[in-house]
Amino acid sequence: MTGPGLIALIPARAGSQRVPHKNTRLLGGHPVLAYTVHAAQGSRMFERIYVCTNDTAAKAIGVAMGVSIIDRGAADGDQADIVWVRQAIEAAGHPQAFAILRPTSPFRTARTIQRAVEVYSNSGADSIRAVELVAQHPGKMWVIVGRYMTPILSGRAYGNPWHSLPTQVLPPYYLQNSSLEIAGTSAVVAHGAIHGQRVAPFFTTGEEGFAIDTEADWLQAEAIARRPEWANYWEDCMR
Repeated sequence: MTGPGLIALIPARAGSQRVPHKNTRLLGGHPVLAYTVHAAQGSRMFERIYVCTNDTAAKAIGVAMGVSIIDRGAADGDQADIVWVRQAIEAAGHPQAFAILRPTSPFRTARTIQRAVEVYSNSGADSIRAVELVAQHPGKMWVIVGRYMTPILSGRAYGNPWHSLPTQVLPPYYLQNSSLEIAGTSAVVAHGAIHGQRVAPFFTTGEEGFAIDTEADWLQAEAIARRPEWANYWEDCMR
């Protein structure tokens, strides 16, 4: 699927506590939100692009960049995504499908989005979700109850519990990241969840799945944004 029927939803809620004003802070001289808007526009995959926000500054950025605004009601950080997604789907006129592109993943590019749309179109799934290989395997993790602890996972391989084996022989596990999701609207409406029932993986690598969730992440993002390829990226955008 491309073009008609597929929209982009960019959530930019005000009131972040861990990284204040993270959607509108300047990263490499540009608002974080601008990275995602430019990627969505550059992909040419969407019938319409919406910034979904209750933040006056984010609205101004969206308007200046020529995208539509969906006014998102005030909400705390504990609100489930399905709440604002339902509101956005209704405001957008119930499109066939939508992508969620979170501004906190600023290094997801137009090519990343194009690849994701192709994966979704060929998946036969209700949705796709960006995932990456875990750095710390859950087979090595424990839960402490009282004075003792037990493994989180009870799997075994070669006759031994997972926690006793080298990580490289354990089955691969994947962690969802905030880079993107694409879902069919009908599946979301039917099942009451933004992913529907059948979820296919979209594998990200390197900085595609990088997310700014803490101030330490922000410092790392600043280092990435100083690289020559990102300076060149913004020069190309301005032409």
